[in-house]
Amino acid sequence: MSTYPMISIELATEIALSHASVLDHETVSLQEARGRVLAANVLAPDNHPAFRASVKDGYAVIASDGAGEFEVVGESRAGEKDPITVTSGKVAYITTGAPVPEGADSVIQIEDVIRLPAPEASSTDGGAVPLPAASQVRILKAAKQGQDIRAIGSDIAEGQVVLAAGETVGTAEVGLLATVGAVSLSVYRRPRVAVLSTGDEVVEPSVQHLAPGQVRDSNRAMLLAAAAQAGAVVTDLGVARDQMGQLEGCLDRAIAQGMDILITSGGVSMGDRDLLKPLLERRGVIHFGRVLMKPGKPLTFATLEVGDSGRKMLVFGLPGNPVSSCVCFQLVVVPCLHKMSGWKQSGLRRVHARLASSLRLDPERPEYHRATLVWCSKNPAAPTSSSDPSSADASPALPAAAGETGFGFELWALSTGNQISSRLLSARSANAILEIPRAAGTLAAGSVVSALLIDDLQMMPIQGLVPATLGF
Repeated sequence: MSTYPMISIELATEIALSHASVLDHETVSLQEARGRVLAANVLAPDNHPAFRASVKDGYAVIASDGAGEFEVVGESRAGEKDPITVTSGKVAYITTGAPVPEGADSVIQIEDVIRLPAPEASSTDGGAVPLPAASQVRILKAAKQGQDIRAIGSDIAEGQVVLAAGETVGTAEVGLLATVGAVSLSVYRRPRVAVLSTGDEVVEPSVQHLAPGQVRDSNRAMLLAAAAQAGAVVTDLGVARDQMGQLEGCLDRAIAQGMDILITSGGVSMGDRDLLKPLLERRGVIHFGRVLMKPGKPLTFATLEVGDSGRKMLVFGLPGNPVSSCVCFQLVVVPCLHKMSGWKQSGLRRVHARLASSLRLDPERPEYHRATLVWCSKNPAAPTSSSDPSSADASPALPAAAGETGFGFELWALSTGNQISSRLLSARSANAILEIPRAAGTLAAGSVVSALLIDDLQMMPIQGLVPATLGF
């Protein structure tokens, strides 16, 4: 009988997060900043644009001159600053992004201008001499004052906070930071995470011929990849055999290498060779050792004080079954990684989805069911035509012409199949974990359930054609 009380996953996550602290700051270059969380505000050192800039190719004019024929006194091009002044009755050719000449207060796009043939002047011998080309133009439309001119600081004002502390740097943010010359940035440090597998039966994935009782180590590779995807700097500690000395040696290595988190898989159940919990009890504090969830009941969390500074290393003892290990990592470890990395909201994002097929409920434990979310207007699991409209998996009725108008589209959850905790195929292609309540009976197809996102929906499978906005 376990001495650890059974607690809910909500409480387990809350406890783990209470011991996860936001990490210290470090400085990175702009090229290294994508995906990082800013630890300080970024201010604009100057106005953008720093001068009145033309929005289009055309002619810089004085709006009050209206339409008519005008002399071209010069040109202003992007990257150049020529001393041109526009006065009444005069215009200047201008390119997109170029400084607007002094005196001009509007820009007429080139489509509203006709270049006139060059007039001829008499030479000293009586012959005709053409003037420079396009020295005169006809403006077809009167301009409004300020038309097609970006004012100084209209995009970004000097001293403006362009990105605030706590914001994550994406690709657009990299461009914004480059715009304001922010090439060195203060960001929160990425968590250092070590991953360790345990068990006498576990061998390297490279082993081609398994001896009786051996299994290839899928957990370590999976957890290293998952931690890296969540933004951690990962360290592979290999496999520890079911011997206290080996296990403790790996724990000491994690401490010596300055790890913020140690993730282990296996060795947390109640067998005589499940040694992790006794080790953690002796070296640190176990905060929980059983969680009311399916899969993942043996999930264990402990903290160890390391060094003289009072710094803590978090230890997550995940179950040895691959699916249990994967689900526990997503539900409890990922929010801690987010918090330590500086995220303002560290939890997994929750959405609602309809079940594409019925699910059998468990009266003993709530289930975290792996699924693939699909955006479509009808049940993607339903047959194209059904002779039995009362079938349990039939799609609920939708408004007429839903597929034509775009209304009626919603998220549907396709189960990844048999959910036994050793079957890693049930995690393949999963982009969400469904929260299925503890109850007797069956949850019918079409029921709305909550789903925790564990992957980017940009890779979500497509079922049919999602129409564009009406009139687009």
